[in-house]
Amino acid sequence: MPSLIDLRRRIRAVKSTQQITKAMKMVAASRLRRAQERIQHARPFAIEMLRVLNSLASRVEPGAHPLLDERKLPRAGGKVLLFVITADRGLCGSFNTNVIKSASTFIVENTAREVALGLIGRRGRDFFARRGFEVRYEQVNLFQALQFAHAEQIARAAMEEFIEGRVDSVYLVYNEFKSVIQQRIVVERLLPIPRLELEPTTPQPGVYVGGAPVGVPQTDYLYEPAPAELFNTLIPRHVEVQAWRALLESNAAFYAAQMTAMDAATRNSADMIEDLTLYMNKVRQAAITREIIEVVSGAAAL
Repeated sequence: MPSLIDLRRRIRAVKSTQQITKAMKMVAASRLRRAQERIQHARPFAIEMLRVLNSLASRVEPGAHPLLDERKLPRAGGKVLLFVITADRGLCGSFNTNVIKSASTFIVENTAREVALGLIGRRGRDFFARRGFEVRYEQVNLFQALQFAHAEQIARAAMEEFIEGRVDSVYLVYNEFKSVIQQRIVVERLLPIPRLELEPTTPQPGVYVGGAPVGVPQTDYLYEPAPAELFNTLIPRHVEVQAWRALLESNAAFYAAQMTAMDAATRNSADMIEDLTLYMNKVRQAAITREIIEVVSGAAAL
């Protein structure tokens, strides 16, 4: 049976941990508010831009721009580049684990072609780099001061790999922010830009573009100048915006997951303190009772 001193030390340790988790919850809530505002401002523009380019791509030949080239058949040396967006830190529940599991499932399901990785975030980098996967791009510690320049670097790397023929397609896997208590894993094709059908089609399960299933009918547009002349400006900007939206979604989802995890840890520590205090009182009462019995027994012996 532990002594009273040991129990008091343990209670103090749990209370110190509770103060830390409570502080981390408040910090995460504050940062979540700012991250949520950023994604709410960026998401409408990114989704609408994706819809416009999907419609635009469906009206021109695939060879109108290198980033529209559909390489349906596996080529010699052709690969898939998968950007895995995780956090740089833990203490966020299953946030990182879910992304890593989805990326691993994607790799297993695409056995027909090799998958190269672009790793964003320390947790994903640490997991995949030490398991022998081919890493084409990695970047860590960018969420501490997330800027659009980070998305430009990712988009530039993706476009270079695709245009130069080292990969046949580029995908993103990340946590999409739905609410404070809900995040959704999204596997999204970045390149080549999907060419959606103009007629209603059945959505393709499992793969989402801009948060909507591939195959959703799109709005018809009138373009000036011609669609082919818009590509050189719009497509690189589109890739940058979609990468930026994925980073913002992941950033907001991380703070939501961390806030939820720290709230649960704070409540669990309160329950633990209550149980330890009750147990300490029982131990103390047992010690007092034992001392009284010893005194009575000694008096009776006299």
